[in-house]
Amino acid sequence: MATDDATSNVQHTVTPSTAEVSISSVMTEKRKFPPPADFALNAHVSSMAEYEKLYAAAEADPDAYWGGIAEKFHWFKKWDSVLEWNSPYAKWFKGGKTNICYNALDVHVNSWRKNKAAIIWEGEEGDERVLTYGELHRQVSKFANVLKIAGIKPGDRVAIYMGMVPELIIAVLACARVGAVHNVIFAGFSAHAITERVNDSRARMVICADGTRRRGGSINLKNIVDEAIVNTPSIRSVIVLKVTNEEVHMHNGMDHWWHDLMGLAADECEPAELDAEHPLFVLYTSGSTGKPKGILHTTAGYMIHAASSFKYVFDIKDEDIYFCTADVGWITGHTYMAYGPLLCGATMLMYEGAPNYPQWDRFWDIINRHKVTILYTAPTAIRAFIRAGNEWVTKHNLSSLRLLGTVGEPINPEAWMWYHKVVGQGRCPIVDTWWQTETGGIMVSPLPGATPTKPGTATRPLPGIAVDVVHKDGTPCVANEGGYLVIKKPWPSMLRTIYGDNDRYEKTYWSDFNDMYFTGDGARKDEDGYIWIMGRVDDVVNVSGHRLGTSEVESALVSHEAVAEAAVVSRPDELKGNALVAFVTLKDEYVGDMTLREALRNHVAKEIGPIAKPDEIRWAKGLPKTRSGKIMRRLLRELATSNEIKGDVTTLEDFGVLENLRDQEND
Repeated sequence: MATDDATSNVQHTVTPSTAEVSISSVMTEKRKFPPPADFALNAHVSSMAEYEKLYAAAEADPDAYWGGIAEKFHWFKKWDSVLEWNSPYAKWFKGGKTNICYNALDVHVNSWRKNKAAIIWEGEEGDERVLTYGELHRQVSKFANVLKIAGIKPGDRVAIYMGMVPELIIAVLACARVGAVHNVIFAGFSAHAITERVNDSRARMVICADGTRRRGGSINLKNIVDEAIVNTPSIRSVIVLKVTNEEVHMHNGMDHWWHDLMGLAADECEPAELDAEHPLFVLYTSGSTGKPKGILHTTAGYMIHAASSFKYVFDIKDEDIYFCTADVGWITGHTYMAYGPLLCGATMLMYEGAPNYPQWDRFWDIINRHKVTILYTAPTAIRAFIRAGNEWVTKHNLSSLRLLGTVGEPINPEAWMWYHKVVGQGRCPIVDTWWQTETGGIMVSPLPGATPTKPGTATRPLPGIAVDVVHKDGTPCVANEGGYLVIKKPWPSMLRTIYGDNDRYEKTYWSDFNDMYFTGDGARKDEDGYIWIMGRVDDVVNVSGHRLGTSEVESALVSHEAVAEAAVVSRPDELKGNALVAFVTLKDEYVGDMTLREALRNHVAKEIGPIAKPDEIRWAKGLPKTRSGKIMRRLLRELATSNEIKGDVTTLEDFGVLENLRDQEND
């Protein structure tokens, strides 16, 4: 996913004088690691020559490439055309009818995989469950019938707010089975965030758990839902899964226990025969305007790319045990837990809790006990493990691992090397993946049996993906020249729109470059064609692997009675990737002190969620603005990072504001 860059040896600036041409880059990395010979021998793509051949074929005839992959899936009715493209709107596999849940479950249940483990689940307290493809199919079919009895029809939106338990995936797949559009909301979000997402999607139902476990404690999710749905007129019912035995209030006629409904449901449910472009899910991601964007993905194209990218990037084999540490509340959990592995008939490990509970070796203990072969995690987690110390890793036998992956943000080279040496013991290829909520699936990544890797780069685009680095006028950059990362051709798993807002979709992604999707990232391509992500060029930042819009945090701060104005920027943070720094102007009757600072941080946590808490709050008599009144966040980023201003200040209205900020003493 595209996020702000956290690498310590990358410097990039986008100033008014350079933004029209390129983004400066001074990163150099000469280390290179070829795929291990024994890995390449049995890989799905086993050489760069094979990759180049695949890429060239896909580039020459995209319809034949994607159509050939689509042929391997089950269709109730075959498509009439592979792609209908009316920029910027795509229809993939038009005329076809399929069901992604059928392809993820029924296909395998009707084969030898019926009794193969689909999900190995481990709870934070150590309890374990194994769901075979046959059992998962039965549970999903039962819950699909629950949805139908509750009146959920194809196209209805269903919000899901649960911790990392198998029922979360069961709920997602059941929605897909009946044609409902799922809207998974990360269980760390607040009531306000739920209300906002439910109202925007006009969801008819909320599926939640009574609570979720985290670091030895529990969080009452049902109480948060109760607070949220006071202001959600579209909600007709709430289904509650019992997980932590929280004390909850069940409202007559509105609230229903999961286990009660499942006890009444039949265990067979025919999948809906859905149009290829039938909406599959809406997933909200931060937007630069402060209002989250509902990214809409559809059925067939998403299915094709989720499955094919999972197969090739992770070189998946039937004997693998695949461990993705992402939460299903984010796109990684959608594509590379709920869908990709199951479409490929893989066995995945799902862990409920925190990586450092009860100690910093939880992941390594899980890998050792379950003989995990593939680990897919975030650079944020890797940096935290580095700080915790090698001894937590080396005390466990990790010899079962054969492949490592990273996701969520660019990984700095030294963290990559630690991951390679300490976790992978120098023998596991690393797939550093770049993609976004909007792209639906991985766009740029090594193929582990083919691509020589370099620490810090996601290397080359996957076959069928046309990614480039361009100047502001759309012309390609030369090797090692920083520019703007764009996607030049439609791809199957692309977002179709921003839910309910086509104008915002067109303006956000398609207005910067003619007939090209703008990712919002700065990047460069090196002499080998490898893509190096240099970070966001807008104000969306990555904090502990979570992509947040600073304007949302600003809105939360300003909603506090003491705050007149606020601007939030990021600064590099060794552990979290980026830390949030808030510059706050108080109303005259308030005095900035430690008590108010903590009150504001807690207020943000209540409005948005704990992950959005500013790491630092600086009191500001005024904020630097242009003559037109726009806050110059670039200058604030420089102050937050180095306490110096080096960039262009010619458009600044009041130079005295900068002096006041420099002189500001934080108590």
